[in-house]
Amino acid sequence: MYKRVRLTDTVEVPPEHLADVTPLRVKRLLQDKLEGRMDEDVGSVVSVVDVHDIGEGTVLPGRAGVYYEAEFDALTFDPDMQEVIDGQVVEVVEFGAFVGIGPVDGLLHVSQISDEYLAYDGENQQLASTESNRTLGVGDSVRVRVVTKSIDERNPRDSKIGLTAKQPGLGKHGWLESDRQVTEATTEAEGQ
Repeated sequence: MYKRVRLTDTVEVPPEHLADVTPLRVKRLLQDKLEGRMDEDVGSVVSVVDVHDIGEGTVLPGRAGVYYEAEFDALTFDPDMQEVIDGQVVEVVEFGAFVGIGPVDGLLHVSQISDEYLAYDGENQQLASTESNRTLGVGDSVRVRVVTKSIDERNPRDSKIGLTAKQPGLGKHGWLESDRQVTEATTEAEGQ
């Protein structure tokens, strides 16, 4: 879920920019420092939007820059547990598919995709069912639900978001449309 949040952080202004400690300069420094980072409390910082307040500068012994505490608004992405999200498959591996959900990827484990057995087809970068001829590959749009979340602030790439597509209404968009058409045809046939 995307949120606009008010945050406070400290930013170092290098000596060459000390004559230009403006909200725009501080915003750029905060963007360089925070955008793309993950925080357990706010999620992934997508963008620093507005700088509201810049505190008094502090000089630290042995450091060339001056440190300013700034209050600012940021756009963040933090998927909630049990949240249903549309995403796109960005990579398929033997044990599942990585799904791009906003600025982060989540893992859709092969056991959480379907009740059918899905075999890995590395040549075509897809998981394929021998029962129904359904496939899941790179570029496919899917609807998933967040079931686990473990954020690693020190190493954001080690953060893990677990997804499922096994409940009704979840899965590859093409499969959902196909299932809806079958349900409608069955309902019409029963009504006649």
